[in-house]
Amino acid sequence: VWGGWACFLASIFIIGVLTAIVGDIASHFGCVAGFKDTVTAISIVALGTSLPAKHIKFNFNSEMIDTFASKVAAQNDQFADSSIGNVTGSNAVNVFLGIGIAWTIAAVVNAYHNRPFEVDPGNLAYSVMLFCACAFICCTGLLIRRYAIGGELGGRMLWKLPTTVLFVSLWLLYVLLSALDAYDVL
Repeated sequence: VWGGWACFLASIFIIGVLTAIVGDIASHFGCVAGFKDTVTAISIVALGTSLPAKHIKFNFNSEMIDTFASKVAAQNDQFADSSIGNVTGSNAVNVFLGIGIAWTIAAVVNAYHNRPFEVDPGNLAYSVMLFCACAFICCTGLLIRRYAIGGELGGRMLWKLPTTVLFVSLWLLYVLLSALDAYDVL
């Protein structure tokens, strides 16, 4: 129907609705646990939207496609660029479409009820700058791996372990510093 546009638009709408529901559930969980919304978003929601697509098998095997596509791309590409692009691209789509569609729906609903739609930026500027710094360090690490061992993925444990520790440490540092800033500790 309509060259696939009906399916695409329906899928985008459903993604937006489900993202809004996940956001509300996470917000309620954060409220019960005593977390601020920003801390809940950068830890629980971010982890929940990233891990299932990469590691957990659900109905219809749809989430396993990302893992399979990344693995095949890594095996068939000399530098695994498309594999890394697939991982970062799917997470970027989660963030930009998820937030954009949910906020658009919220703005339309609020406009319909003649209410303003206001979003408290909180510590967004700090978190974005910190994220950009961590992303720069990650990209630098990948470039060093490319020129030192000839590829971003795989290789000997001598290179895999430090890279893994670096990336996980940067994520933990990002969550910790963003949470401390959200609670006005920094």
